[in-house]
Amino acid sequence: MTRLAIVMPVLDEAAGIVATLQALAPLRARGVEIVVADGGSADATVALARPLADRVIAAPRGRARQMNAGAAATAAAQLLFLHADTQLPDGADRLVQAALARHAWGRFDVRISGASAMFPLIAALMNHRSRWSGIATGDQAMFMTRAAFEAAGGFPDQPLMEDIELSRRLKRLGPPACLRARVATSGRRWEQRGVWRTIWLMWRLRYAYWRGADPARLAALYR
Repeated sequence: MTRLAIVMPVLDEAAGIVATLQALAPLRARGVEIVVADGGSADATVALARPLADRVIAAPRGRARQMNAGAAATAAAQLLFLHADTQLPDGADRLVQAALARHAWGRFDVRISGASAMFPLIAALMNHRSRWSGIATGDQAMFMTRAAFEAAGGFPDQPLMEDIELSRRLKRLGPPACLRARVATSGRRWEQRGVWRTIWLMWRLRYAYWRGADPARLAALYR
């Protein structure tokens, strides 16, 4: 049985999917299974991914649904959920397996790639907040045992904050392993929307979700 599987939800990622999957080749050579869950890409994402992944599956559109479908497509005992614009640190598989020997779940610290001088500060605040709260986000490459994933009910079927909600459920099983090794995630959404505007938007959305706002309404605001 495969010990660790990386599940990657994708949608129209043809521009970067080859580089993303090629970066995972050393892990794949060590026996890590790569599962790509496509949500109906209209570009060449699927064709480009097939030679570089163990499985490329079609899934209902929506990041939570795609990640749940990817998890269902593998029998691996450990699961790592990776965004298509995020790169793992060297030896990530070994780090995850060591962490899951002591914890049911966890996440990496993050750094944000891009030109803004604000990105190191944003990443530091994200990492500190996550370590303090025990809540992880998808940008931090969440990982967990299959038993924990199933006990938490998988990702909730909602269009936004699915990572926050799953973290809440996983916390009932125990605290996360907060690895200081860093994943590198793209700062493109901050650069496209404006750094300060994106920070303000995300804090507003998180606060509204904490107050019980409907995730569908928050997703519309996010878009």
